[in-house]
Amino acid sequence: METKQLKTISKFLSLVLRHSPETIGLQLDAEGWANVQELIGKTARGHHPLTLSLLEQIVADNDKQRFAFSDDRQLIRASQGHSVMIDLKLDPQPPPEYLYHGTVGQNLEAIRAGGLNKMSRRHVHLSRDRELAQQVGGRRGKPVVLRIRAGLMDQDGISFYLSDNGVWLTDHVPVQYIEF
Repeated sequence: METKQLKTISKFLSLVLRHSPETIGLQLDAEGWANVQELIGKTARGHHPLTLSLLEQIVADNDKQRFAFSDDRQLIRASQGHSVMIDLKLDPQPPPEYLYHGTVGQNLEAIRAGGLNKMSRRHVHLSRDRELAQQVGGRRGKPVVLRIRAGLMDQDGISFYLSDNGVWLTDHVPVQYIEF
C-alpha cells in the first residue's frame, strides 16, 4: 500500500481511537482499548476498510508509534493523545531534568499568561528531545521549541507519565517551569 494511503488510514485510526469512536459506532473500554475484530467489522463498508495485516503494518511502521496492540493482539488502542475520557493506567515516573514542547509563535502569548494547558486532550504532551518537539510544532507553522524544567516540576510534586510510545505526559505546565 502507498505511503499516502497508510497516512490517511493512520489519521482515520487516530480519529476513532483517540477522539470520536462513535464515528463508526465503536466502543472503547475504560483504558482506551478497542476490539480488533469489531474495528475491522465496523470499517468494512466505509472509506477505510481495515484488515488485521493492515493494522499490523500501521502499528509496526508508524513513525511515532501512535498505536499499540494488547499482548494477545485482540485489542488495539492509541498510545496517547486522547480527548475521550479514558485512563491509560500509567504510573507516575520521574522525568528527565528537561523536556521539550513544540508550538508555534501565535501561541506564545497565551502560554506566557497561563502555562501549557492540555486543552481538549487528557494531558500536555512533552518530548524528550528538541528535534521531536520541533517536528511537532512544525505541523502548524514555523515551530517554536520551549524547554521545560521537568525535573524541578517533579521535585515540586507535579506528576509525569511516560506513554507507551515515549511521549511524556502531565496535566499542566505552570509558566514558571517554562524556558522561552
